[in-house]
Amino acid sequence: MKLLLAALATCLSLLAPARAAEPPADPVRTLRYALPNAETGLDPVRLSDIYSRALTSHIFESLYTYDPLARPTKIVPLIAAAEPEISADFKTFTIRVRPGIYFADDPAFKGRRREVTAADFVYSIKRYADPANNAPGWSQYEETGIVGLNELREQLARSRKPFPYDAVVEGLKALDRYTLQIRTKEARPRLVEYILAGNDLYGAVAREVVEFYGEQVSEHPVGTGPFVLKAWRRSSQLVFERNPAYRERHYEAQPAPGDAEAQAIYARLKGRRIPMVDRVVVDVIVESQPRWLAFLNKEHDFIERVPEDFITQAAPGRKIAPNLAKRGMHALFTLAPDSTLTCFNMDDPVVGGMEPAKVALRRAISLAYDAAREIQLARRCQAEPAQSPLMPSTSGFDPAFKSEMGDYDPARARALLDMYGYVDRDGDGWRDLPDGSPLVITRNTEPKSLNRAIDELWDQSLRAVGIRLQLKIQQWPENLKAAQSGHYQMWPVAFSAAQPDGQGSLQLYYGPAAGTTNLARFKDARFDALYDRMQALPDGPEREALFREAKRIAAAYMPYKVQAHRVITDIEQPWMTGYYRPLFWQDFWQFVDIDPARQPVR
Repeated sequence: MKLLLAALATCLSLLAPARAAEPPADPVRTLRYALPNAETGLDPVRLSDIYSRALTSHIFESLYTYDPLARPTKIVPLIAAAEPEISADFKTFTIRVRPGIYFADDPAFKGRRREVTAADFVYSIKRYADPANNAPGWSQYEETGIVGLNELREQLARSRKPFPYDAVVEGLKALDRYTLQIRTKEARPRLVEYILAGNDLYGAVAREVVEFYGEQVSEHPVGTGPFVLKAWRRSSQLVFERNPAYRERHYEAQPAPGDAEAQAIYARLKGRRIPMVDRVVVDVIVESQPRWLAFLNKEHDFIERVPEDFITQAAPGRKIAPNLAKRGMHALFTLAPDSTLTCFNMDDPVVGGMEPAKVALRRAISLAYDAAREIQLARRCQAEPAQSPLMPSTSGFDPAFKSEMGDYDPARARALLDMYGYVDRDGDGWRDLPDGSPLVITRNTEPKSLNRAIDELWDQSLRAVGIRLQLKIQQWPENLKAAQSGHYQMWPVAFSAAQPDGQGSLQLYYGPAAGTTNLARFKDARFDALYDRMQALPDGPEREALFREAKRIAAAYMPYKVQAHRVITDIEQPWMTGYYRPLFWQDFWQFVDIDPARQPVR
């Protein structure tokens, strides 16, 4: 009987129609590339470095953002429902938050969908004012002068009590669930671009998340953005995935009519739902050679910032190399709104101070250094000489401006040193300090090939005028901590503009920002008064005149030796499309696409 039933079952199965095959799953679109320096964290309030901000900008979202293709740049609403309502005196800003935007799912929300509201932006701004956070970005809010916020911070700094996040701040209120109002003491015509646009630092953070994770909140970033963190090996690799709760959003932009590159991208991607990729893997590869080889070996889909060491192989004469073009690669060249510069610690007993002899030493060191040689040899002509801290594509930048900042004049450097008593007193061939003690300049640096090349140029330049240089080699995060705490003497670094207004560059010299953006700890009452006056002025001739005066002060006291504005070369593999280098923002993952059919299997 059992045999009969088994045979019958077999016959029935043969007679039954075959089940339809499951459709193949869509391939996972994965973007993979590398950062040249390690991240320092993922909590926006604690960040200043561009490498960490390049990551947080894809997790968090601000009220406003930048059009990805518009040049000149254009600010557009993101979480905001529309343009802000601004009073005639530029002191009151009312912003409507778009309903129906949610944070990514997280255990901190206890299983509930959590909508972003105006109160979240009130809380996020207050986090910058909390002295316990020691926020590098606090100076942006401090100089904005939100009514009552600075005073609250000062009270807390004196009392050392916990920050009262529920306290009413007169100039920072959620008028209702979706209406944020900001009131400032003085006119602030550019408030939107200063503290309301930029996902990397000014995105909404939920209070529940901060309180749930406490000191570990940097390891659990939760925002409303298109990506969420899935895995993190510090200083090695970070993995992000598409935020499954992300709202429906489509690619829109306004490229300039004459911008063929941007027009082509827009024609290809217009209307596509974003993000277009499902997964992003970011490796940290500090050394240039392995990062370049990983790209050539198809391990990475594009290389952001081709290392100067390999630029002649990749794009000689700012044209992609024929062998790479044959492989279908595409290069993009951008004169970046950034500056490479050398910071002098103004609190250091040797190079710091405003006394004439100390100013003369910094100016002599600046005159002794041949920045043009750095551009030619170390940077392989991938930069333009700098004459001031003002950066290309920002207001206040004048390509015709000329100052001592850009001079190379070792004879004048020797004359300055002689005049102020920096002479060889013991006959050993090296100059001494005016008091007779040895003059030794310590330069913090990193163990990277580009740094080694530039360090050698600095050593040659200072040796030629009789100054002894010694190097302190450590990784980027250690050097940043040393600079922020004032435990350094001389340090090379690059700054990128965070907004199209050039006043952001001048924050490097602003006294109240000492120890944060102002890593040199430069303090000059005349400069601070000039800076404060610029804040309230609308764009125009009067403000441009103040920019010129600020540039003259920067060159006269030389707390920074500004060397170059970099030309950045980025190269896409043939299966990647849509990359267009951001200028004053960091996010781009949601605007690029990967063709899995052409991408090699990894």
